Amino acid sequence: QVQLVESGGGLVQPGGSLRLSCAASGVTLNDYAIGWFRQDPGKEREGLSCISGSDGSTYYAGSVKGRFTSSRDNAKNQVYLQMNSLNSEDTAVYYCAAVISRCHREMKYWGKGTLVTVSS
Repeated sequence: QVQLVESGGGLVQPGGSLRLSCAASGVTLNDYAIGWFRQDPGKEREGLSCISGSDGSTYYAGSVKGRFTSSRDNAKNQVYLQMNSLNSEDTAVYYCAAVISRCHREMKYWGKGTLVTVSS
């Protein structure tokens, strides 16, 4: 059974940083494309980034490009989302998701999310 578990969310001040982790069981993450998404209540889910399982290419939404960085630790079977220069508009529940091999495909597995709150 495949499970994805996000962690690292919390309360951070504007301008601060957080690193989210996505840990997997039942699947080897380096075979998968891992996407990060977020959703604020009342808003549509937003895709933020994807790191490919085939060649490690990364893709970012314009809203986070230059501020967020996705990376892998294959030894730990984890993927990370480093988030810098956070602002109140980044407040949301953040999810990781996985699909075999390549990005730009419908995600198959989803975590339950971790809440990020940016507030002073």
